[in-house]
Parts: sequence; C-alpha cells; structure tokens
Amino acid sequence: MFAVARTVIYASLFIGLVLIFVPAQILEMSGIARPATTGAFAIVGGVVGVLGAALALWCVAAFALIGKGTPAPFDPPRRLVTRGPYGYVRNPMYIGAALALGGAALVYRSPGLLAYLCLFAVATHTFVVLYEEPALRRQFDAEYAAYCARVRRWLPRL
Repeated sequence: MFAVARTVIYASLFIGLVLIFVPAQILEMSGIARPATTGAFAIVGGVVGVLGAALALWCVAAFALIGKGTPAPFDPPRRLVTRGPYGYVRNPMYIGAALALGGAALVYRSPGLLAYLCLFAVATHTFVVLYEEPALRRQFDAEYAAYCARVRRWLPRL
C-alpha cells in the first residue's frame, strides 16, 4: 500500500510539471487561449489526449501494483513490470505522456506545444537509452535481457 501512496505523489508531481505546468506556460507565453469552438482538431486532440493520459495512468498503476515501486528513478519498481501495456512496448508511460501532449497541441493548435512534444520525445529517448535501460540491465539482468528480446522499445511487434 505504501508503494501506491508513493506512486500517487510522484506521478502527480510528474504529471503536474511535465503535462500541465510547462504546457500551460508555453500556451501563456505564446498568447494562445482555449479555442472558443469545438472543431475537428479539438475533438481528435481531446480523444488522443485522453487515451494518452489513460495509458500513462495505467502504467503508473502497474508500477505500484505489480512492480511495488514508482515511476521515479530514485524509487524504481522492485520487480520488473512486463504485463499490461508493458507487454507490448517497453516504454508505454512515455508514449502515453507524448500522446497527451500531442492531443493538447491539437486542441490548442499550438506550434509551441508541438515543439515541446518534440523536445520531450528526444529527452525521453535519450534518458531511456543512457540511463534507464542500463539501470534495468544492472537491476534485473537476464530477466530484463529476455524482456528486451521479446518487447521492442517504442513500437509494438505486429
């Protein structure tokens, strides 16, 4: 139960900063306000954003309930999480966050949020390759190697 509480705190901070505060600052600096009407961009963006947020939250729950840890690098899961969305790709939480950002960029038709999404994607990929994967290899050794052989980093196998 303690893992769930820690996960809620860390996920709230991550979501609050990366998916709410920074995008809000970008929109404010660019002078973009919420669209007055709901058009195709807003509908598609809303659906993409909600699906991305749901995927990210599913991943957060899997870290707490299956992995007995949190998404935070300083408090990682104690068990390797390979079920749920992690059975399809190794980094679904980041994909969910990227979809949420992409949805917001569509809703607001914001080039600034699109640029932020690109920066987020590059930073995430760099973090995964340089820190997260080596740390998981050290922590879970053969289990992680077998997982990597079965499941791709970003795109699911068809």
